[in-house]
Amino acid sequence: MDEVKRVVAVDVGGTKVAAALVTLTDAGEPAIEHFGKAPTEAKLGGAHVLEVIVGQVERVLGEAGADGVCGIGVSTGGVVDPLTGDITYANDMMPGWGGTHLGAELEARFGLKARVMNDVHAHALGEARWGAGRGAESVFVCAVGTGIGGAFVERGHLLLGAHGAATNIGHVTCADARGIPCQCGAVGHVETIAAGPGILERYLELGGAKTDEKGAPVDGAYVSRAAEAGDAAAVAAEERSGRALGEVLGNMVNLFDPECVVLSGSVAKCGPVWHRALRAGWDGAVMPPQAHTPVRDGQLGDNAPLVGAAENLARSAYVGLE
Repeated sequence: MDEVKRVVAVDVGGTKVAAALVTLTDAGEPAIEHFGKAPTEAKLGGAHVLEVIVGQVERVLGEAGADGVCGIGVSTGGVVDPLTGDITYANDMMPGWGGTHLGAELEARFGLKARVMNDVHAHALGEARWGAGRGAESVFVCAVGTGIGGAFVERGHLLLGAHGAATNIGHVTCADARGIPCQCGAVGHVETIAAGPGILERYLELGGAKTDEKGAPVDGAYVSRAAEAGDAAAVAAEERSGRALGEVLGNMVNLFDPECVVLSGSVAKCGPVWHRALRAGWDGAVMPPQAHTPVRDGQLGDNAPLVGAAENLARSAYVGLE
C-alpha cells in the first residue's frame, strides 16, 4: 500500500454502532477522525441495524467529505462471508441480522466499494498490522472480555478454516473448566471460566462481596482490585482465569508458532495476580522452542476493529480477495 487510503470504518456491536474516517499510510500511524456512535438497538431487527449503519456512514461522509474516500470497511458481530459481505449467521443478541446482504446494501446506497469482516478478525487485523504486532510476520491475537476471541494473522492474511471459524480460542477445552457447560452447547471450554462473566461468577460462588463500597453491584474491575488487596475469593477467581487462559495460549503457540502473541481486552487489564497465573499456565503448556515467544499488550484498544476494518478495505486480509 503505497498511497494514502481514506476509509469510512464501521464497527457494529450488540449495543452500539461506531464509525469514523480512518486514514492509513505506510509512513505513519492510522489517523482516526470524525468518530461517533449510535445505539444499535439490535432487538428491533436486522433491517433497523442496517439503517443505523447507513446513518453513521452518512454522518462520517457529511463531516469529512467524500473526496478521496476509497470505500467502506465494516467490522461486525456474526459470521461473515468475506467474498460477498453477507451476514451468514448471527445469534439471538442480534435477531434478524443473519441473512443481511450488508456489503451489497452499502455499495448500492453509497456507490463505494464495501468490505465486511467479523469483529474478532477486524480486531486481530488491526493489532497485527498497525498495533502491537506491527512488523511481525505472524501474530496470534487473543481478546479477552465478556467472551474470548482469537485469530491468527500470517503475512497480513487471516487464517479462516473451512467454516470461517479457525482459531476460535474461547471454545478450546482446558483442565480447570472440566464439566462446566458452555453457552455454545459444549462442555469444558476456557471461555466459561476465563472471560469476565466467569471470573465474576466464581468470585460470588466463593462468597465474595455482591456490592462495592457505594452499594453498586461488583464488576470485573472490582474483583481485580480485591485480588490485589488479598481477598481470597477474588484471588482464587483471578487465578483460575489466568491459569486457564495461559494454558490454552501456550497450546495455541505450540500449534501455530507465531512470532508474537497480542493480548487485549478488558480482562487483560487485570492486575499482577491474574498475570502471574497466566504465566504459570503458559509455562506448564508451552514447548521449549516457543517458550520465549513474546506476549504483548494490545495497543489500539477500542479502535482496533475500526483500524482492522479499514485495513481490510485497503488491502484484503483474505487470500484470494485482493
